[in-house]
Amino acid sequence: MASPFHEVRFPLALSYGSRGGPERRTEIVTLGSGDEERNSLWRHSRRAYNAGPALRRAEDIALLIAFFEERRGPLYGFRWRDTFDHASAPFGRAPAATDQPLGTGDGAATVFPLAKTYGAAFAPYTRPIVKPVAGSVRVAVAGAELPASGFAVDATTGRVTLAQAPPAGAAVTAGFLFDVPVRFATDRLEIDHQAVLAGVVADIPILELRR
Repeated sequence: MASPFHEVRFPLALSYGSRGGPERRTEIVTLGSGDEERNSLWRHSRRAYNAGPALRRAEDIALLIAFFEERRGPLYGFRWRDTFDHASAPFGRAPAATDQPLGTGDGAATVFPLAKTYGAAFAPYTRPIVKPVAGSVRVAVAGAELPASGFAVDATTGRVTLAQAPPAGAAVTAGFLFDVPVRFATDRLEIDHQAVLAGVVADIPILELRR
């Protein structure tokens, strides 16, 4: 059963100045010889953020409280914009239809999940993208960009459905903007009421949702 999720983005005005990024879980065993054996316990990384350091103004505090209460704390998930990693293209460039490989046509398949690949030469990592920004997705087959009528995108799951199955061997690629599905990682907001027109929230942990 899918966890409850609200298709709304955490206010960008509150996320500026936040901290966080991807986390991995690695088991490291040191042998008697001093050699190491390392094993990755997670197939996919998980992103964690802290929005607390970004908040100062009273207006920000009020907006945070309203957003937190509507989400019922950690009960409902929501979207988060990662300042440095929210596009298929390199930072600062607009998405292009040939940015990221989604798969190869076989003459029958029409559904291709969005994904973003990190690295190239050694051990590329492919990350599923499940919360694309509506209207931002561009798709190409064999290098030729499709018109908007040639595909449909489910912005809640990241699944792209092509109007026609690509021929066998044809590369399917896409470009897009995306958000991270997250939830609050606390049931409580600790607000320091320093002054009438200002306040500080030292810790607002936010955790990526994974299926």
